[in-house]
Amino acid sequence: MTNKINKTPRYLAVELLERVEKSGAYSNLALNQAITSNDLSKRDAHLLTNIVYGVIQHKLTLEYYLVPFIKNPQKLQNWVKQLLLTALYQQLYLDNIPKRAVFNETIEIAKVKGHAGIRKFVTGVLHAIDRKGLPKIEQINDPLERLSVKTSTPLWLVKQLVKELGEKKASSILSSINQAPKQTIRINTKLETKEQVIESLAKEQIVATPSLVTPLALQIESGFIPTSETFKAGKVIVQDESAMLAVESMNVAPNDKVLDACAAPGGKTTQIAANLTDGMVYGLDIHKHKVKLIQENAKRAQVQTQVQAKQLDARKVSEVFEKESFDKILVDAPCSGIGLMRRKPEVKYEKQLADSKNLHRIQVEILNAVAPHLKVGGILTYSTCTILDEENQQTVTEFLQQHPEFEQVKTQTAANLKPERKELGLTIYPDDYLSDGFYIATLVKKN
Repeated sequence: MTNKINKTPRYLAVELLERVEKSGAYSNLALNQAITSNDLSKRDAHLLTNIVYGVIQHKLTLEYYLVPFIKNPQKLQNWVKQLLLTALYQQLYLDNIPKRAVFNETIEIAKVKGHAGIRKFVTGVLHAIDRKGLPKIEQINDPLERLSVKTSTPLWLVKQLVKELGEKKASSILSSINQAPKQTIRINTKLETKEQVIESLAKEQIVATPSLVTPLALQIESGFIPTSETFKAGKVIVQDESAMLAVESMNVAPNDKVLDACAAPGGKTTQIAANLTDGMVYGLDIHKHKVKLIQENAKRAQVQTQVQAKQLDARKVSEVFEKESFDKILVDAPCSGIGLMRRKPEVKYEKQLADSKNLHRIQVEILNAVAPHLKVGGILTYSTCTILDEENQQTVTEFLQQHPEFEQVKTQTAANLKPERKELGLTIYPDDYLSDGFYIATLVKKN
């Protein structure tokens, strides 16, 4: 029985969740490795993925439900806690799994991974939950704490979003992040038109529909893109709709010389390159293996002749490039990634407000470093995948105070998103279009 049980999706889910919590392993990488090494069927891979992402997504909610049933939580082994959370998640969020199946396999995993005492404990907790029912979130008096538990968002982040955006908008954002992320792709306009891509995918039984966020994007309604011939041929790039907007807003001309200061893995670099004929984009990253990734993605997208990838810290561009040598510069800055909570749920538990303050300093340093290398009349585009103001407009404002030769102008997109907004920068929140959270600022060098 041991050999069979330790290959099941539920057993593997417990092991993966334990690794993610204990060692900070990335859930997506750990999942891919587990699926491949255990040769899981499509059905089992789907269940494993669902449980792992679901438990991470709803972690604080599930932990709240578990509290009344654990007398000594400090003595609870991590894997036992993860086992109970997986059982709770399946009962609460997966409709098509019988309670009997969840109970039986959860108890069996406890028996295989632990001793008789643990098996007895897990059995007792499951039956107590079944008998007494779960505590009501509505009984939490403090509204911010209640929102924190309900949406499984750390309290500091709830408070910060409420402070910046108000309770109504913060609640809307946090209520949206636990929905499944959309699978979206960018059309490689260097190779095919939107209509040709839709037709190519249809031949592979992949249904794609146009995006309302950008004309460059398609939403995948059914099918798996990374295994498709259309993807392998470089005709499409897996990318979120919001992430395409930074380059779209730059209006790259065919002969532009462009700097992508923080380029890896190269999604935006290849998007810039798709607009070039005689021009060139220089993609920088501090890590050698990530530079290789930029090169590989450029080759797959068949834009390698327009891309030069370099290993370089963006804060040291003056060591390599002449002043006023670029028509356009993109700084897709290192950030907290809070805008990616739907796609990467663990990010909300890993970050603190102090991280935003530290990143803010780095972001300003990068902008200061690249500014002299932009031609007069050129555009410096600043973007992040966070929705926290300290890393967004506050970073831009501090930069502008130090550089009066720059002026912020209103960021424009092809679909004319949020035309009524008063802000010059464009912030896409996770609840706006159910895409990733993103921020874009457009800065023009006047003299």
